[in-house]
Amino acid sequence: MSTGATTDPVRRARPAPVLRAGAVAVRVAPRTAAVALAVCAVAAITIVVSLAVGAYPLSVPEVLRTLAGHGDRAAEFAVYDLRLPRVLTALFVGAAFGVSGAVFQSVARNPLGSPDIIGFTTGSATGALIGVLLLGGGSAVIAGGAVGGGLLVAALVYLLARQHGVVRPHQLILVGIGVSAVLASVNGYLMTRARLGDAMQAAVWLTGSLNGRGWEHAVPVGVIVAVGVPGALALSRPLGVLGLGDDMAGALGVPVERVRRTLLAVAVLLTAVATASAGPVPFVALAAPQLARRMTGSPDANLAVSGLTGAALLALADLAAQRLFAPVALPVGVFTGALGGVYLVWLLAARRRGARW
Repeated sequence: MSTGATTDPVRRARPAPVLRAGAVAVRVAPRTAAVALAVCAVAAITIVVSLAVGAYPLSVPEVLRTLAGHGDRAAEFAVYDLRLPRVLTALFVGAAFGVSGAVFQSVARNPLGSPDIIGFTTGSATGALIGVLLLGGGSAVIAGGAVGGGLLVAALVYLLARQHGVVRPHQLILVGIGVSAVLASVNGYLMTRARLGDAMQAAVWLTGSLNGRGWEHAVPVGVIVAVGVPGALALSRPLGVLGLGDDMAGALGVPVERVRRTLLAVAVLLTAVATASAGPVPFVALAAPQLARRMTGSPDANLAVSGLTGAALLALADLAAQRLFAPVALPVGVFTGALGGVYLVWLLAARRRGARW
């Protein structure tokens, strides 16, 4: 006679339910769906609170009435002209960093394989600094320089990491760290050669800041996220197969190098545009995918949950940076950098305790 214990492995191996809409079928694990809904709820609460607090405070009902088109002129100015563009920029930038970080960590098969570790955000920062300090351009020149710098550095790292026509994940990490160190020195040199006013402006941008963000910042990054994130999600299945190793993925019919190049191109574009909009905000691309894995209990990269986690994380960090030390508003990069340091220390300590066990 079989016992209940013999059926547990079968239950655990039962596949996740499939949601079908016409010809499209998506397999969704219940825990992943619950985590995604919870993160969306956190993001929604953060949006409402961010729209309510400030020099001209509003109640939650006033915010909701204004969003529905029934607010007075002062409330509409505070919400639509001052606060909503900043909140949307935080959400879009956080989502872009979260998805790109998940792609990089999965392609590199290393939790440190995020764009702020392997030099892509540093390359975007170099391009933006050239736009600020050498070309003296405005926001359009800075954004163009950041995107161009990120793409050029990504191409350089990819070419240097190739061996016999194939990119090895560990080589990608090592080359990226080396290129990042060189570019950090270049950025420091550019700062020392700049005028005081330009250097101060560049220093704030390099910290990562959402101060003064308007619709001209929210719309471009929103468009890129709307295009790039679905493109990355469409490649999420071959991305999971790549985690098995290049040889196994090739044996299963995955064109390894083509998929890797496409994924890296999408992730670099998301990183570059996000950096152009808010500066090289640290920690988000590194932590959002790892937090998503821990919450969903899955070892695979979940790009959708990683993007949602990045969006909620950056929006929460920006709200905290504005209000915790009011009336002094910190750049969000200062807050996320401090959180990142605490998170990494905790992670290393937890792993050491686990090793002892």
